[in-house]
Amino acid sequence: MTRRFRLSRKAAGGGALIALGLALLVGLAGVWSYAGPGPKAQAGSTTIVLLEKGSGVRQIAGALKSAGVISSSGLFEIAARVSGAAADLKAGEYQVASGASMARVLADIRAGKVVRHQITIPEGWTSGMALDAVNAEAVLTGAAAEPPEGSILPDTYDVQRGEPREAVIARMRAARDALVAELWAGREPGLPLASAEEAVILASIVEKETSVAAERSRVAGVFINRLRAGMTLGSDPTIIYGLTRGRPLGRGIRQSELDALTPYNSYKVAGLPPTPIANPGRASLMAVLHPLKTDDLYFVADGTGGHAFAETLAEHESNVARWRAIERERAAGASR
Repeated sequence: MTRRFRLSRKAAGGGALIALGLALLVGLAGVWSYAGPGPKAQAGSTTIVLLEKGSGVRQIAGALKSAGVISSSGLFEIAARVSGAAADLKAGEYQVASGASMARVLADIRAGKVVRHQITIPEGWTSGMALDAVNAEAVLTGAAAEPPEGSILPDTYDVQRGEPREAVIARMRAARDALVAELWAGREPGLPLASAEEAVILASIVEKETSVAAERSRVAGVFINRLRAGMTLGSDPTIIYGLTRGRPLGRGIRQSELDALTPYNSYKVAGLPPTPIANPGRASLMAVLHPLKTDDLYFVADGTGGHAFAETLAEHESNVARWRAIERERAAGASR
């Protein structure tokens, strides 16, 4: 009995060692699967994975395994729960490098390192141009209606794969509404503007009249002075908008177009046009709501990219004659 008991104890000890060894091997294999190189991409150097909103850790692990970027969905789920990352995993589009470790994949999803797609709407673009840019972004879905002129805020917007185009436009409009409300509340008192929307209309004209940041508030001041005096604004960009809805005219304005009585002919119709002629940015809105105080009533191009300003018609006509001479010199030089 004693000998048999000793043999049993030796056998049991040997079995325990084998079991321990197997457990160590399994553990090492798990560590290697988690921290070591992951699967290679099926094509190229990366794999795109889209994790849907509302997905739990199990669904995320399954999506990653189906995409071929992790070797075990079960190990990923265990690692996420043990590390505390399970509650922090973020939906979105991820670009996983070929051979990335499971640890790297988990860390990136926990940190929300999603692929960034951006749409930039420059200051002075029309709403039609903005809609073209939104429609051109292939990661977006659905159709969107053209927003009213002047209703979106020029800026760079992050968009996500699968996001509806209407939702992107709505974000642009909400950003504009919030900024206009903020700036209108802090406007200079006594402006000849009846509403925030009128401020947007005038800011859109300022936006199209000058790209020189230093003179925006002075240009705005000229228009404010003209509104107070009951004068017409006399702005070429308003006429162009009436002809092309803000698209490039591709030629000079004809005399017949200057003479035509239309709502956007600010040489013929006093006051503001019926709508904005573009989407103004923050700087032009600020310029209109805090215009430079001068007695200027006129301005014309000065040949340097900026404008020459004048208080009197005689001074303005002299500036215009100087600009016409510059135009003639340039035309002669181009024809040589």
